[in-house]
Amino acid sequence: MKKSINITIPILAGLILAGALEGAVRVKDVGKIAGSDALRLIGYGLVVGLEGTGDSPKSLYTNQALANMLEKFGIAVDGSRVRASNVAAVIVNADVPPFSRAGARFDVIVSSLGDAKSLQGGVLLQTTLNDISGAVWGVAAGPLSIGGFNVEAGNVSVRQNYASVGRVPNGGELVFDLGTKSADTTQLTYTLNHGDYITARRLSKAVNNHFGELVAMPLDPVSVRITVPAGYASLDSIVLFIAELEAVTFEPDIAARVVINERTGTIVIGENVNLSTVAVSHGALSITIKATPMVSQPQPFSRGETRTEQYQEVTVEQRGTGVVVIPGTTTVGDIAAALNRLGVTPRDIIAIFQALKQSGALQAELVII
Repeated sequence: MKKSINITIPILAGLILAGALEGAVRVKDVGKIAGSDALRLIGYGLVVGLEGTGDSPKSLYTNQALANMLEKFGIAVDGSRVRASNVAAVIVNADVPPFSRAGARFDVIVSSLGDAKSLQGGVLLQTTLNDISGAVWGVAAGPLSIGGFNVEAGNVSVRQNYASVGRVPNGGELVFDLGTKSADTTQLTYTLNHGDYITARRLSKAVNNHFGELVAMPLDPVSVRITVPAGYASLDSIVLFIAELEAVTFEPDIAARVVINERTGTIVIGENVNLSTVAVSHGALSITIKATPMVSQPQPFSRGETRTEQYQEVTVEQRGTGVVVIPGTTTVGDIAAALNRLGVTPRDIIAIFQALKQSGALQAELVII
C-alpha cells in the first residue's frame, strides 16, 4: 500500500503534481468487457422552424433535401428553385449505451452542415441513424437546445456560446436490441483502457487470488482472457460473475511521464518520474524600453514652434540562479523541492524539462500537448 504524497508548491502556481493515490482501483475503472462498447450512429437531417437564420440558397444540398422531403408528401418542387431561409441541413451524431434495448431513448448532437447562422428555436425532422456499415439502428427527432443565442440587428450582433451546434435531449430512439459481439458464456476478454504489461499482470493476479483459481490470463498489454468458473456458467449467473469481477481491486502500474501544456503553462509530473544527478543554470534577460514625451518651447516673441519629442530610456536586467546541482531524485516531492530552489516560473520550468530530457537526466516520457 502506497502512502499519499501531499506537496505544496507556493512558488510554482501552474505546477500540478500527480502523486500516489491512497488505495487500489477497481477492475471496472481500468477497462471493460470486450463487446460492451457503445454504438456510434450518424445521420443526415433537416432542422426547420428557424427565424431566418437557416442555410442560404448557396447550400444546394439543403435545397435538394427539402425538395426530396416535400416530394414524399406528394408536393413536386424543383430543388434548384427552393428558397427557404428557415431550414438548415445538419449532421446528427449519437452514442447509444451498450446493452440498450429497442425503444431506449438517448441524446443526439445536431451540427450545422451549411452556412446557417443559428439553430436556435429549430426542430429536427425525423432522421434515420446508421452505423458505420450503413445499417439503420435508430431514428431521431425533436426540438433543439443550443444553450445560447445569436442575435443580429444591422451591424450589431450579440452571441452567447456556439449557436450552430445543438442537442436534442432524449431525441433518439433505438429500433433494435443491442447484443454483445460474442454469445460465449465460458470465456470473456477484458480490455484495458491503457495497455501495459505490468497492469495486465497485476489485474490477472488480483482476479485469480479473489476467485481462488486460474480465472484470468493476460494475452497482451491490452487484453486479459477471463475464464468463467463452472459455478457462474449459467446465463442467470454470468451477470453476478461480471459484477463480482469488476469489483475486484488492484494497483495498476503508472508510467513515468511528464505532461506539459505550453498554452496554459500547466505541468503534470507522474509518480514514477526520476531525475539523474544534474547541474542546472537558468537565467532570464529582461529588456525594458521606456518612452517619455518631452515638450520643447520656443523663446518668447520668436518664430519657433512648440515641438514634442520622445525621450527613450533602455534598461537591461539579467536575472539568474547560477548553477544549481539537483541530486538524483526518487520521489515527486524531491523533484518539487529541486525546482523550487531554482525560483523560476512555470514557463521556465517547461524549458528546463525539455533541456533535462535532451540531456538524458529525465528518466520519463515527456509529453507536450
